[in-house]
Amino acid sequence: MKLTPLAMAVLELLMEKPMHPYEMAQVLRARHIETRANVKPGSLYHAVERLETHGHIEVVDTQREGRRPERTVYGVTEAGRDGFMERAKAMLGSVEPEHPEYASGLAALNELEREQALAELRTRALTLQAAAAADEVVIESLLARPLPAIYWLDKKFLADRRQFELAWTKQLIEDITTGRVDWAPADSEDEA
Repeated sequence: MKLTPLAMAVLELLMEKPMHPYEMAQVLRARHIETRANVKPGSLYHAVERLETHGHIEVVDTQREGRRPERTVYGVTEAGRDGFMERAKAMLGSVEPEHPEYASGLAALNELEREQALAELRTRALTLQAAAAADEVVIESLLARPLPAIYWLDKKFLADRRQFELAWTKQLIEDITTGRVDWAPADSEDEA
């Protein structure tokens, strides 16, 4: 089983201490894991189920507080720890092809009207700007805590990448606006 980013996040938590899925969800939210893993309402429970099925985690306890439903507490197995380490090494050491939608949109840019393309790019820039501001708040809060930087390098990487994309997009908008990027709709190529 190839460990997904969400499965890696679950194993990362369980290497700290055993937890039940509800606690995992709370910690994942607090740590803003959604910036690097696709966390949707049912996806965490599905990831936990898959990890257990493949022997990466196991039930270590069941807890009940008052009238609340019983909660299953999971811990990481030796196989889970080994799988986590192997996948972490692969994620760090290899360059896997990514397929960002933005690149596909850029490839189709000339099919749009110039003003329509500029409007979409400006919308993207505003969205990126808002997200970059949110990144700054998160980074500042992490800097204020006595937490070594090694624990939030993922946040720093993603924030820097977003800053790069914002700067690149703003430059593209300027290049289109000033004519440094020629606007040649696909129709004009057919006429040549």
